Amino acid sequence: MKRLVECVPNFSEGRDASKVDAIIAAMREVPGVFLLDRESDADHNRSVVTIAGEPEAVAEAALRGVGKAAELIDLTRHTGAHPRMGATDVVPFIPVEGVAIEDCVALAKKVGREIWERYRIPIYFYEAAAQRPDRTNLENIRKGQFEGLREEVQRNPDRAPDIGEPRLHPTAGATVVGARKFLIAYNINLNTPDLEIAKRIAKNIRFSNGGLRYVKAMGVDLRARNLAQVSINLTDFEQTPIHRVFEMVEREAERYGVSIVGSEIVGLIPKRAIEMTSDFYLRLENFSAAQVLENRIEASLAGVAADGPGKLAGLAQPFLDAVAQPAATPGGGSVAALAGALAASLGQMVAGLSRKKKSQAAYLELLSEAVAQFHAAARGLSEAIDRDTASFDSVMAAYKLPQTTPEEEQRRDAAIQQALHSAASVPLEVARKAADIFNLLGQLQPMASPSMKSDIQVGRLMATAAVRGALENVAINLESITDAATVSGMRAEAARLAARVGESAVGAER
Repeated sequence: MKRLVECVPNFSEGRDASKVDAIIAAMREVPGVFLLDRESDADHNRSVVTIAGEPEAVAEAALRGVGKAAELIDLTRHTGAHPRMGATDVVPFIPVEGVAIEDCVALAKKVGREIWERYRIPIYFYEAAAQRPDRTNLENIRKGQFEGLREEVQRNPDRAPDIGEPRLHPTAGATVVGARKFLIAYNINLNTPDLEIAKRIAKNIRFSNGGLRYVKAMGVDLRARNLAQVSINLTDFEQTPIHRVFEMVEREAERYGVSIVGSEIVGLIPKRAIEMTSDFYLRLENFSAAQVLENRIEASLAGVAADGPGKLAGLAQPFLDAVAQPAATPGGGSVAALAGALAASLGQMVAGLSRKKKSQAAYLELLSEAVAQFHAAARGLSEAIDRDTASFDSVMAAYKLPQTTPEEEQRRDAAIQQALHSAASVPLEVARKAADIFNLLGQLQPMASPSMKSDIQVGRLMATAAVRGALENVAINLESITDAATVSGMRAEAARLAARVGESAVGAER
């Protein structure tokens, strides 16, 4: 299976193109790394670079970029509208294909340690890689920026880095490394130079102040254009679509007598985000991603039949063939994850069709939110199909480790326990998500068109099957885990999840 990660390092240089060129050249020296995008902004004095490739290659490229930035960027001479604390300010790793967020966390931890070892730049971890809850959000870590942190870190132990000595690099500052989902960097420009208005709008729309979920925002002064900007990070575009952010900024701007003159994407944006926005504004009836030309071509080139009459069996057959093979994987855990994904997809279909009907117009907003929730759940559960297979393969590999000496036997036992824990955790997560889908389908029923009652019921049955099937896999792995606290905790959660779908916890007390 192909393994791809994306890395989006942000460098505190957006005015000197030759320096940015040199940083990118250092990263491109690593074989197997692809430069997807580069964006520089003079007002922000910041560049955002997007690279992708195999995990180890991308990690090495990021390290070389950090090293070159430390050579070329002096924060004691740096000014710009965007907050910063490092020459390389932030280095996030994002799973793309064949890797999970947990893999990116491990990669972030490895890169963070290596940055300190190679360049003596202290490291803070954020998002999924955060080692403290208060450091999940980047803005908490970057408070005070380079100048403020440089002073505070020496006298306040609470601001000490996660890796390295409690003092910043003299010119390169500190770097924040992490793992996260795909983030859309989205800026909306206002027809006013009044920075206070942009700051007030940003405060009103960001989640930390009671605004939109998955939205971070701040006001920025674009002096070169004599405009104020609302600079936004959208951390889950499927839960909070980009068009909802635009509309809320537009409404807030009207309160202050200003309007939007334009918006921009910094870096890359998933095609799905654009499709969702097009669907929303055009009010397309029965729209499917399969109607997008590029999607249809991509499916055809991959040997997958396009959806249409008589073609659906062809879409399912590769997975059916894989399950039917006389091999341990994919097995029951992957099938349970597929059942959950199908339940979520049915929910998305029902919510999507219902919101097109005039009779359900009163529920338009709620149905649109449900579409996004079901889509995100289906994607997460479809990813769990491969994750379950990979976790079981890890168990089998651990059992095959040598055990000819006491040391080897100890390492083998530890590897087995670690692999078993993962093999139990993945189906437990599947059961958790499938139980959420079961409840969400129940909430959908009074809002949906009556003609789709059977689709909701089938969806709930599939969600129930996903929960029960996943919990069977949890139970069988718990039988071999020696940590009593882990076993007790997982069995208790399994019982709660089974109760949510009205079933006893199958096998939970084995």
